[in-house]
Amino acid sequence: MKKLNDQELEKISEAAAVAAENCIFSQVSKKEVIDLEVNVKFLQEDDLDVNVEVILLLDELSKARETLADEAAEAALLEIDENIKPFLAND
Repeated sequence: MKKLNDQELEKISEAAAVAAENCIFSQVSKKEVIDLEVNVKFLQEDDLDVNVEVILLLDELSKARETLADEAAEAALLEIDENIKPFLAND
């Protein structure tokens, strides 16, 4: 896999954050979300390692599943996988 530049990493990171947000907001309303933070970290050496962390604080009356933040992180990782496929083809 070719090394990705900062602009490419930023684009992939933004797409991952949108995917995480879409996952969350498809299950809870925006007014239930008190705080939401999506952190995407890349480490490029021989391979590309990715870490996604979703920090989600919901209103205490929310009926959302406790696993919602993990589901959103998984959605973000799936989006990253889709976005790096074109770069794998150039290998």
